[in-house]
Amino acid sequence: MELGGSVVNTSHRDDTPVLITEAQPSMDDQQAMRRRRYAIMMASRIPCLVGAVVVFQLWQLWWLSLIILAISIPLPWMAVLIANDRPARKTEHVNRFRRSHRSLESPGHQVIEGA
Repeated sequence: MELGGSVVNTSHRDDTPVLITEAQPSMDDQQAMRRRRYAIMMASRIPCLVGAVVVFQLWQLWWLSLIILAISIPLPWMAVLIANDRPARKTEHVNRFRRSHRSLESPGHQVIEGA
C-alpha cells in the first residue's frame, strides 16, 4: 500500500486489542464461569463415592476408602462457597504513561528559588 509516495508495510501490523479499560468480565460471563465450577466440583463427588466403594470391594483397604470418602464430604460446601464468590481481580500490567520529574529537566536547567 502506498500513501503519499511512501510504502506502508501492513504485514507487521499488530492486530491484538488495546486495553482501554479496567472493566471486569460481564456478569453473565462471571455467572457462567461460576456455574461451570460448581458443576465440575459436584460431578467430582460421584466418582469419589464410587471410588471409595470400589477400593473397599477390590482391595479391602478400608482406610483408603475412608480417606476418599472424607474428601468427598466437604465438596458440596466448597462448591457453594466457590460458586457464590466473586472472581478475583486479574493483575494485569497496563502500559500507562508515567512522567518523571527528571524528564522535564535539561542539562542546562537552572532552578530559581524564591526568597
